Amino acid sequence: MNHLAHIYLSGDDDGLKIGNFIADSVKGKAYLKYPEAIQKGILLHRKIDEFTDSHPIARKSASKFSARFGLYSGVIVDMVYDHFLAANWKDYHSVALKTYSENFYTLLEENFDQLPARVQGFYPYMVKANWFLMYSTLTGIEEILFQMNRRVKRGVQLHLAVDELRENYSSLETEFRDFFRDLEGYVLKIAN
Repeated sequence: MNHLAHIYLSGDDDGLKIGNFIADSVKGKAYLKYPEAIQKGILLHRKIDEFTDSHPIARKSASKFSARFGLYSGVIVDMVYDHFLAANWKDYHSVALKTYSENFYTLLEENFDQLPARVQGFYPYMVKANWFLMYSTLTGIEEILFQMNRRVKRGVQLHLAVDELRENYSSLETEFRDFFRDLEGYVLKIAN
């Protein structure tokens, strides 16, 4: 799962949200230097990633991208699943996505000193473009994947995955809904 899903799965706990958001930038036991609530969010993020990477539905979705994108198919599915969450946001949350996004960006701003340098670096771009809202459209996902091209092996053009997304839209959306129901259940179980 990508940023939006991780934040959503943190519920209303601000510390969990921050930790879940920054987790990819916190390696190994470095999470121990953060306050307890943020630590829990980092660990939750890792559990969500493990669950996702081993889930048969997520693997099935990744297979639609693997011929063309190989090892990057899992990253693409994370983005695609965030697209479906954003595009169907009203089915998952009562607060409009625009407001939810703005509230989260404010939370990050208020806790800026807790963010790793890497996150502090991309935070202004995230807010300016409103990534969470961008996730809701195919054009937005394509743009974000295009931006990600700079961080992957030369020659890999992640933004072209939107072709497979369009071609398999209905089946991928069904897979997302089935997978996300399982993931929500898993997170609820481990949170108690």
